[in-house]
Amino acid sequence: MKQDKCFFAVDLGATSGRTIIGTLTDEKIVLEELTRFNNELIETGDHIYWDIYALYNEIIKGLRIVAQRNLPIESIGIDTWGCDFVFVGNDGELMRNPLAYRDSHTEGAMDDYFKNAIGKKEVYDITGIQFMNFNSLFQLYTMKKAENTALQCAKTVLFIPDALSYMLTGKKVCEYTVASTSQMQNPRTGELDKQLLKSVGLDLHNFGKPIRPSNVVGVLNEQVQRITGLGAIPVVAVAGHDTASAVAAVPSTSAHFAYLSSGTWSLMGIETSQPIINERSYELNFTNEGGIEGTTRLLKNICGMWLYERVRKEWDEAKSRPHAELMKEATACEPFRSLIMPDDTRFANPESMTNAIQDYCKAHGEPVPESYAQLFRCIFDSLALRYKQVFGWLQELAPYPIDTLHIIGGGSQNALLNQFTANAIGVDVYAGPQEATAIGNIMLQAKAAGIVKDIRQMRASIAKSFTPQHFIPQDRQQWDDAYQRYLEIVK
Repeated sequence: MKQDKCFFAVDLGATSGRTIIGTLTDEKIVLEELTRFNNELIETGDHIYWDIYALYNEIIKGLRIVAQRNLPIESIGIDTWGCDFVFVGNDGELMRNPLAYRDSHTEGAMDDYFKNAIGKKEVYDITGIQFMNFNSLFQLYTMKKAENTALQCAKTVLFIPDALSYMLTGKKVCEYTVASTSQMQNPRTGELDKQLLKSVGLDLHNFGKPIRPSNVVGVLNEQVQRITGLGAIPVVAVAGHDTASAVAAVPSTSAHFAYLSSGTWSLMGIETSQPIINERSYELNFTNEGGIEGTTRLLKNICGMWLYERVRKEWDEAKSRPHAELMKEATACEPFRSLIMPDDTRFANPESMTNAIQDYCKAHGEPVPESYAQLFRCIFDSLALRYKQVFGWLQELAPYPIDTLHIIGGGSQNALLNQFTANAIGVDVYAGPQEATAIGNIMLQAKAAGIVKDIRQMRASIAKSFTPQHFIPQDRQQWDDAYQRYLEIVK
């Protein structure tokens, strides 16, 4: 591998974002965080929006630091959450800030769509995508019914990473992995489905040029060059969906692993060479999203650290305390005292997560957690048991035996939940790297630059650079007994 190559990664999550410099030296990766910022939701006019211009401005700030420090970056890559999108008009300008997937306008949209547009089973047979009311298909359907002016006047629909690339380069693309989250893409053909697009009043011409990870979108336009002080730096289409970039960074030497991308959402799945779309995957509502190098990510979305973070913010005694102290207090609480279904709809975006969990426990005859420590213990016990449930389904669907689970992302730092997960699922768990999404982003840029050849070489370099924590299953009988109780609660 060539030495001393620098890459600029933009990693945007649902609550915060970072710009990071990744340097590849002696086949190892060194990360430096340049900037970190909040990704604030805007509530106005009975809707919730993302501020796409604020995100663009944060990217510009990071690029200005690159210019000021004379950092020799090879390229720029952007990854974000999935499903959401921006409209572009005939004049090339963005039309409004994008609606956020947590907006309530899609409540009930799925049933309405299946009744009046295309049936549920047919949609799944085409896309293999997990049904969630905020998928792009249902967002667009709702907007069409509401006669949304931006949709009516839109020339182009750009998913969030593609919209930011467009703002930097002027080039419109439709990156494969983020488009796969829309429930409008056929994983067998790798193309957006014309029938589904027609059902929301669109066609293929309303989307950018299809592009796969590790291909160049374009170079910084003259305006961006002027305001940052940089030259014509290439912008590379990495795996635009943050989970796809994170999975690319799993430091596994075996192909028979499962992954858990742990953050605001927990996404548990496997890599397969072909999509798995059958009666059982439909029944279990599993999703087939695009991966790198032609792979499919068979996975299920699970509500993750969103529960913990929301509760933590609601308790003055907890929100200023270090995570390690809060985990210690949760550990001291009675195990399995209160259990919940983490994916219950009442936890999607309640006014108070504390009240929502307490109400769930009351409704299901569970002891009500009274302290924040009891709430945290309830969340972590329940998440680990939900992971066990989904892991069992993965074992059923997988075309190979699963021998390990790799936990990546910010949640990989939660040693308590990692140990609970190992205890629950009964296989060895490896946690890390924390910055998997940014690492995958950087390594896909390195592939575009010809520095690494393929995913195997990428993962070998990552394994040399980051040593994951190892968690061995413990207390199996106790967790098996708790799981039987959990199944009774959530059935």
